[in-house]
Formats: sequence, structure tokens, C-alpha cells
Amino acid sequence: MGLDTAPVRNVSEPTFVVPVVPKATEPTIKAAPIIDLATPTSVSPSVSSIGASSERPGERPMARELPDQLVEPAIRTAESLPALREVLGECDRCKLCDARTNIVFGVGNPDAELMFVGEGPGADEDEQGIPFVGRAGQLLTRIITGGMGLTRDDVYIANVIKCRPPGNRNPEPDEIVACEPFLHRQIAIVRPRVIVTLGKFATQALLRETRPISKLRGNWLDYRGVPVMPTFHPAYLLRNPSDKRIVWADIQLVMNRLGIPKPAAKE
Repeated sequence: MGLDTAPVRNVSEPTFVVPVVPKATEPTIKAAPIIDLATPTSVSPSVSSIGASSERPGERPMARELPDQLVEPAIRTAESLPALREVLGECDRCKLCDARTNIVFGVGNPDAELMFVGEGPGADEDEQGIPFVGRAGQLLTRIITGGMGLTRDDVYIANVIKCRPPGNRNPEPDEIVACEPFLHRQIAIVRPRVIVTLGKFATQALLRETRPISKLRGNWLDYRGVPVMPTFHPAYLLRNPSDKRIVWADIQLVMNRLGIPKPAAKE
């Protein structure tokens, strides 16, 4: 994955390269517990066996529904991603609708066993209506393909917020309240075995966390019965390429949890 700095615990690292941009720190809602999730003792020989948990082989976690009775009934009853997208419609539930070009709903395998959750769309995503297609998205794609040996079609990718905040600012509380029920329902429909949250905001918003991402990453957390691995956002890695090795360590925990074999080294 291009983790070309000192290795973490002698972990081998694939290759992906990003430009070095001046260093910056990643930006800093009750806390989710850190839970101990045993990893499989062996690695499956094929991607088709992703999700073979050591605890309940063949089972997938069922995310508990949101307790908030104010969630629109049509959201709760949507049984598929297309049906949920139809409920979302040309959304005007918050002020973000005024400046957006496209709604960025989600993309990937509707039956994925691995789901990535980010913060919100950027300029490229707003233009194309697809999550993670800009520079940060290209890096995430390299992590998925070069690092994990999967494709974007094997996973599901979504954001907390479906419309781009002006100037890429952090989403505001009323925008989160209006939009996050759609993310929660996406998770309930997809039923991933593992969720990877990308960056501080996605982790804090999904898990109602207050601890910084630097303290949460690398630890298994719980979202309504689904294991969650927080890690740094790809945009952060563009500014801090030396921390790619940290993200690679987190991704390997996910691969071990799901039984994803490490890609063969290229000759």
C-alpha cells in the first residue's frame, strides 16, 4: 500500500504512493465501548469466504434499529437500497440541498460484508454523485484493491452526510439529524460483518463518540451489534503520508477478522 516508512510489528506492506503535502492534523458526539473481538485463527483461501467469523461461522450481525420514533416510517420500512434511495428522493430535509449538485447516496455491493463509512462528499463526489472518487477516494480504492485484494464492487461505501457541505466544512448538527437515519438504514439493509469508519467525524457521528480518532483507531468498537474498526481518513493520509503504516495495521486487523487473505506480492 506504499507504506514506505518503518513497519509496524513487522507487518509486510503493499505499495501505493501519494504526494507529500504540508503536514496538518486531522480535525478534533456518548462513547462506544471498546470490545474484545477474537480474530479467526486461520486465513481463508478465497475472497468468497469473507466474513467467516470465529464466533458464529456463516452468520451476519443484525444492526438494532434506531430507537428514535421521529425517524420517518418510510425510512424504517425500506427493504432495499433502491427503495431507500427512492425515499430519500431529491432531498430538501436540510439546508445542504441549496448548494449541492448531486446527492451522493452510496455505492458498491448491496450484500457486502465490509462497509466503509466516511464523513461527506467533496467537490468531485458532488459533481459525480459517487462517494470517494476524488484524490482521497483514489487512495481508498488503492487500499481496497492493492492492500486488501478486493474491488470497490466487493464492498459498500457511504457517508454520514449525503450532500456536500459548502467549502467542505464539517456537517452541522441539524444536517446530521436530517441525514443520518439514511446511513443507519443503509447499514441495516446491507448487514455488513464489519464497518470501517474513516476519520474522526464519521467515527464520532456513527458511534456517538467524543474520544479523538488517534485514541480510537486500532481498537474494535461496537455499532448496534456490528464490529467497527475506526481508522484515519484517506484525506488525512494525503497530508500525513507517514501515517499510512498505521492505517495499514488497522486494515490488517479487518482482514484478519474477515478471513481475507493477504494479496500475493507482485513479482
